[in-house]
Amino acid sequence: MKQLTVDFYEQDSLVVAKNLIGKLIIFNHFKAIITETECYAGFNDPASHAYKGLTKRNEVMFGKAGISYVYLIYGMYNCLNIVTEKEGYPSAILIRGAYLISPEKVNLNGPGKLCKYLGIDREHNKISLINNHIFYVVDVDLNPEFITTTRIGITKGMELDWRFVVKNYDFINSVKFK
Repeated sequence: MKQLTVDFYEQDSLVVAKNLIGKLIIFNHFKAIITETECYAGFNDPASHAYKGLTKRNEVMFGKAGISYVYLIYGMYNCLNIVTEKEGYPSAILIRGAYLISPEKVNLNGPGKLCKYLGIDREHNKISLINNHIFYVVDVDLNPEFITTTRIGITKGMELDWRFVVKNYDFINSVKFK
């Protein structure tokens, strides 16, 4: 298992969003396979928090790649994103879903459910996932098939096929990690 580097996160956001599918996110003692992502890419994406420029809320998106961006929606659900691309170009990948494989198997379908179950909240905003031993993502050589579709839960930029979802969860039954 190899921890992802800043070079991985500095790639084009759509590339990162696709390539995060099947990666293992580790947070404290939890291990979960990323099964769903959405791309939010910069100034030209009307659904991006950075579409209208820099604010206190979205400033992390303008920073270094590989940093967590955690925010609250509907006043009650935290959402985990990972900043991508070069510093100064605000892009992030929303981790919409994952499949917990340790300490138990649970489908964490939905960004709020994922954060609640793992215990990720706004205190985990602006944390580097690079060379971190508590909160990070690793490549475990899984390459599950995924489908590409439009993003959900937004009112602008809905026509963009920037959501990536594992096609079949059968591969998870064979996954074994220590």
